[in-house]
Amino acid sequence: MRFENVSIASVAHVDATERVSSAELERRLAPTLERLHISPGTLEVLTGIQARGMWPQGVEPSDAATLAAERALTRAGIDRERLGVLVNTSVCRDFVEPSTACLVHGNLGLGEACLPFDVGNACLGFLNGMDLVGNMIERGQIDFGIVVDGENSRPVVDATIARLLHPETNHAAFQSEFATLTLGSGAAAMVLGRGDLLPGGHRYLGGVSLAATEHRGLCQGNEQRMVTDARGLLVAGLELARRTFARAQIELGWEADRIDECVLHQVSRSHTLQLTRTLGIAMEKVLETYPLLGNVGPAGVPIALSMAAEAGRLQAGARVALMGIGSGLNCAMAEVVW
Repeated sequence: MRFENVSIASVAHVDATERVSSAELERRLAPTLERLHISPGTLEVLTGIQARGMWPQGVEPSDAATLAAERALTRAGIDRERLGVLVNTSVCRDFVEPSTACLVHGNLGLGEACLPFDVGNACLGFLNGMDLVGNMIERGQIDFGIVVDGENSRPVVDATIARLLHPETNHAAFQSEFATLTLGSGAAAMVLGRGDLLPGGHRYLGGVSLAATEHRGLCQGNEQRMVTDARGLLVAGLELARRTFARAQIELGWEADRIDECVLHQVSRSHTLQLTRTLGIAMEKVLETYPLLGNVGPAGVPIALSMAAEAGRLQAGARVALMGIGSGLNCAMAEVVW
């Protein structure tokens, strides 16, 4: 999927306001960890995650997404009445219905001609949302659109800790839900528009994606529980990423040494290191976000992009690769010329 006239007007993120350390999660799990003879510090040692963000009780995904959207609209400097679509991409939702997009749309006071809807595809939702908005822009249906995401991991983390504290929890049960303890919270938003209307924008060239749904059972979850075959997911995900990168080399002209910045969906230290090694990408091209954010789901890629821009890592004309692997399995890779 290639675009000729799509640009990013702005990208913004909002950090969850409460910091929860891995040590704090282990203190809450102390009875189970002691009974299973799991040493203190294991969570941080195995994942590289020192802490993750959490929203206070009562903050909904739509609230977080609205905060990020307001920041992105301010940065874009466009009248919100010019938005033709709002796509929410979060795994976390306020309700089954109405869509979280409708809630954010109402919070922002958008007009009736701006279409709101949700898109769900695990950790790839935001990248998929960018493609959907890009297609609408490229086809001339709209001039501007916004993609939003608000993740709130507190409910599933709290429910998981309560379940793991049960006296009958064994090593196998603990291992199957261990990945849930890596989840963090946060929010991100991106305004995209017609390139000819955004002379100072960043060109979104589009990207490629591949599916490997034979692995759809490796990670399955809802707001109360997530069960993961972490090793199987890593192995299958790396192989899918390898094939997707090969396709990007053909369709986008990618070579590892010609990518200036690699913006990854990050799960843990091991996942990040092994993905970059598999693709031959130097780690200095990656802004590591997992140590203090954990796995923020589909918000991870736009948060990392926003952080890289704020840190001054993205120079004009830089080739920026956006990459993610999501449960299902799916893999998506896209390019932005900054």
